[in-house]
Amino acid sequence: MTSKDDLERLNAIENALLNRWPETRIAPTLERIAALVDVLGSPQLSYPTIHIAGTNGKTTTTRLIDSLCFELGMRTGRFTSPHLESFLERISINGEPISAEGMIATYNDIALYLDLIDSKMSNKLSFFEAMCALSFVAFAEFPVDVGIFECGMGGEWDSTNVINAAVSVITPIGFDHMEYLGDTLEKIATTKSGVIKDGSFAVLARQEPEVAQVLMHKAATVDATPIREGIEYSVKSRALAVGGQLISIAGVYGEYNDLFLPLHGAHQAANAATAIAAVEVFAGESKLDEEVVREALVNATSPGRCEIVMRNPTVIIDAAHNPHGAVSLKRTLADEFDFDAVIGVVAPMGDKDVEGILEEFENVMNRIIVTRNSSHRAASVDELYDSAIQIFGSERVSKSESLHFAIAEAIEQAKLENAVNDHNTAVVIAGSVVSAGESRAIVRKLKESRS
Repeated sequence: MTSKDDLERLNAIENALLNRWPETRIAPTLERIAALVDVLGSPQLSYPTIHIAGTNGKTTTTRLIDSLCFELGMRTGRFTSPHLESFLERISINGEPISAEGMIATYNDIALYLDLIDSKMSNKLSFFEAMCALSFVAFAEFPVDVGIFECGMGGEWDSTNVINAAVSVITPIGFDHMEYLGDTLEKIATTKSGVIKDGSFAVLARQEPEVAQVLMHKAATVDATPIREGIEYSVKSRALAVGGQLISIAGVYGEYNDLFLPLHGAHQAANAATAIAAVEVFAGESKLDEEVVREALVNATSPGRCEIVMRNPTVIIDAAHNPHGAVSLKRTLADEFDFDAVIGVVAPMGDKDVEGILEEFENVMNRIIVTRNSSHRAASVDELYDSAIQIFGSERVSKSESLHFAIAEAIEQAKLENAVNDHNTAVVIAGSVVSAGESRAIVRKLKESRS
């Protein structure tokens, strides 16, 4: 139990971090984080690392790699972003978010150094840069046997890229953050390929041809060994199962059959295969113990990724925040669930391809409620409503300025339909990671009020 004093200190630390440059405001450079880790003594180089970049599937793949390494007996540190409900989630040790006490101690260790670098640079360290540094130090202090780092954005100039990863993983690349990464897949892939280090292993999920060409060129340039989905490793088979799926994986060094993965969607099977391949080449370049792999996948979780958070009616939360992610959610809903109808609650960010997201949802959501999360970046509800009407038609769209009200209304509509018509109507909440995190808390409170 966290004491009242520690909670107050933790709140003060979070506020201090949030008062820095937000992570959505990017000045593409490693200058500040490189200077910071230099004065800290380069803690990020004191343990082996695995680096994960890409557009979609990064967080799940990072969590699966963590689970596999932990089951192999390693002390693990995992850095992911953004968080769903608490900023402590971003820094995980042995599969659990860093404790309040751990965060306080780590922040106290580096606070003066943050101020020092701030005083020397034209722009202060950002929230994301500070969080990276906190993870570097926390993992060194623990200490961990492996640090597993998810890129925040891009790769080449992402703040995590001051690590020297033995294994770099690149999940599927699509269009996102184009104002920073470029307006073609080749430009985006070029930036993300910057995580591939000299002489390392480059584990490459299935990519579009033009992306694969860029990544293979980068691997050849730095003499990295490519490990490609569909060539060096692959998903052999998958079948639906209660609560997830049964998968068989052809790894780099052997096969793993009839593994239960408690996550939904073909993309999650591919993420699992990529994670297994990454750990194979990291942990000895040999086949992993099959029972260890089985246990690691059984215990795998990916909050906010096609996550069922309520039954009767079924409520699913997904962090799909771009068209690529929306396609994965659409396919999963169509292929793996047998709902009579789906009521969507959609709350994207205004700087995303909102029309592209809505177009993907149109044939799997019978009607939607457009709304907003608490972020200042949230899409305007009125503009979102106008766009949704153009795609869904006016009779299938309603709006609400309150995410809480939209979710409560959707749940009540689904309950009524299921009771009156003996239907299986579900609620699917999607649009952004922030919406996913806030929705988890909202649904939890709604369930508590019903019990």
